[in-house]
Amino acid sequence: MSKAPSHASAVPAEFEPEFVAGLKTLFEDKITFNRVLGLKITVLTPERVAARIMMNDQLVGHYLHNRIHGGVISAGLDAMGGLAVMAAIGARHMDESPLQRLQRFSKLGTIDLRVDYLRPGISEHFELRAEVMRLGSRVASTRMEFLGADGKLLSTGAGAYIVS
Repeated sequence: MSKAPSHASAVPAEFEPEFVAGLKTLFEDKITFNRVLGLKITVLTPERVAARIMMNDQLVGHYLHNRIHGGVISAGLDAMGGLAVMAAIGARHMDESPLQRLQRFSKLGTIDLRVDYLRPGISEHFELRAEVMRLGSRVASTRMEFLGADGKLLSTGAGAYIVS
């Protein structure tokens, strides 16, 4: 069976190891609040990003139920929206060196964030996912998900980010 022809995509299949390492260092270490949250990148592709947060006592919002604080959820979703935009910007400028692309993120900032809390955040760890819906020359739109260890969707988010 022959494969139907597909249109060439402007999105590369994967990033160079140098870019991935630099973006992980920026996101996990240099953005101090992400370090406080314990955000660790698990997937970093031009189309999709994912990370994990391990539950710990410092993240509890409701002590009787050991439920994660809503602020951790919103901050995590915001961070993931930003990471998805970084990946999309990195993919858009593959003609530049990894170092040049990593320097493009200095003007990135959140314009708007919406979070829907669907279920209580009770789990030993949480998975966060994000993707860019549209990357314009000045604004990017994203959608994000916050899931329990069992894969159940706990919260969703949508964000707009300034990129220039």
